[in-house]
Amino acid sequence: MKPASRVPGRRRPAPENHLDPVPRGRRDFLLGAMAVGAAIASSGARAEGDPAILKLPEHSRTLGAPVVARGYGLPSQYEAGVRRRASPGLTRTPISSVAFAPLQSLFGIITPTGVHFERHHAGWHDIDPRGHRLMVHGLVREPMVFTVDDLMRLPSVSRIHFIECGANTGMEWTNVAVPTVQYTHGMLSCCEFTGVRLSTLLERVGFDNSRARFVLAEGADGASLTRSIPIEFALDDVLVVYGQNGEMLRPEHGYPLRLLVPGVQGVSSVKWLRRLEVGDQPWNTREESLHYIDLLPSGVHRQYTWIQECKSVITSPSGGQVLLDTGYHEITGLAWSGRGRITRVDVSTDGGVNWREAVLQTPILDKCLTRFRADWVWDGSPALLQSRAIDDTGYVQPLLRQLREVRGTRSIYHNNAIQTWRVADNGEVGNVQLE
Repeated sequence: MKPASRVPGRRRPAPENHLDPVPRGRRDFLLGAMAVGAAIASSGARAEGDPAILKLPEHSRTLGAPVVARGYGLPSQYEAGVRRRASPGLTRTPISSVAFAPLQSLFGIITPTGVHFERHHAGWHDIDPRGHRLMVHGLVREPMVFTVDDLMRLPSVSRIHFIECGANTGMEWTNVAVPTVQYTHGMLSCCEFTGVRLSTLLERVGFDNSRARFVLAEGADGASLTRSIPIEFALDDVLVVYGQNGEMLRPEHGYPLRLLVPGVQGVSSVKWLRRLEVGDQPWNTREESLHYIDLLPSGVHRQYTWIQECKSVITSPSGGQVLLDTGYHEITGLAWSGRGRITRVDVSTDGGVNWREAVLQTPILDKCLTRFRADWVWDGSPALLQSRAIDDTGYVQPLLRQLREVRGTRSIYHNNAIQTWRVADNGEVGNVQLE
C-alpha cells in the first residue's frame, strides 16, 4: 500500500501558505501519462493498515469545546498560515501599503473577509458610525446629508463583484518574477456586497441630468482620497456599500461606508466614503493625475484607464508549490473581466503551443471572479502552465509580448497579460515569463 503522501495529485503548498507542509514523497507512482479517469480512481489509499483511520483518535473519545466559547468565529489553528501578506519594498511605509490575498489557498470565488486584500494610502480607522455622514451635493436640486441609519433604511441590493487594484501584477512589467500567486495577483478579491444604489441617492437629491458628467467620491481617511466616477457608471451598477459577505464592512475595508464601482480599478471604490459631488467634468485629483496612469512608449500618459480588462491566473499548481507525484492533478484558477462575464478559459501545459478549454464553475456572474478547472496527467516532464480568458465582449487575454507592443515597459498599472508557471521535473513550481 502506498502512503497517503505519495498518492497522485498530492502537492506541497508554498512555504508561506501553511505552518507545516506535508513531506515530499517519491514521484514513483504512475511513471507515464495515463487516462485521467484511471488516475483519479487511484488517487486514494486502501483502508487496511492505515492507523489514521483504524485507530480512534483522542478527539473522538472526549468532549469538545462548548458552543460560542470563542465568540466571533476563527479559522482552525492549522490554517493560521493562510493570511494576507505584505510585499517588502512595494510601498514606502506600512501606512501607505498593500496586503495581498492568499489566492493559492482559497476555493470557489468568494474571498473570506479576513483575507480580502488591503490597499491604504494613509492607514485605516475604525470610525464610529453614529458620527459618520455622507454628503451628496454639486449639480443637484437639493443637497442632502445621510447618516448610516438613513442609508440602511433605503432599498438595498446585494451583488457579488471582484475588486482589483490597478497595480495588481505590476511587478511583472519589469521582469521581476515574484515567487507566488499571492504576490503576482493577490491584490484581487471577490465578495458579496450589500448597500444602496448610487442612482437611488442621485435621484433623491435631483441631480442635473443635462449637465452631470462625473461624480467625485471622497474618503474620510487622512489622505482624503478622491476619485472621479463617470456618470454612466454611477447610474448603472455603482453601490454605496455598508455590508460585505453578510456582515457590516470591516474597518480596513471602509467601515462604515464605502463606494463600490464594479469592474473598475479598486482605487475608485473609495473607502470611508464621506462626500459625493456631482459635476460636469473630471476633477483631475492626485490619484488620477500623478498615479494610476500609464506611461506609453511615446511618452504620453494614458489617463482615466478605469476598466480592469479580461484576465486570468492559475492558482494551483502555482509558484512555490511542489507536485509530490506524477499522475492526475487538477489545474484550477480564477478569471475575471471588468467589462462583463467570462465566457471561456483555455489552459495550456506547454507554454501556449497547444490549448484546451477548461470547465467553468457556476455561477458565472457579471464583473465577478469565475473559477475554472482542467484535468491534467503529469508525466514528470517539465511543463509550462498558462491560462487564457475570454469575456462576453470577445476580448482575449493577451500575451505579455502583445501587451508590451502597445504599452511598452514603463507601465506600473493594468497588466492583464497571460501568467506562466514552470513545473520542473522535480515537481517544484516557479514563476517564469514568456514573451
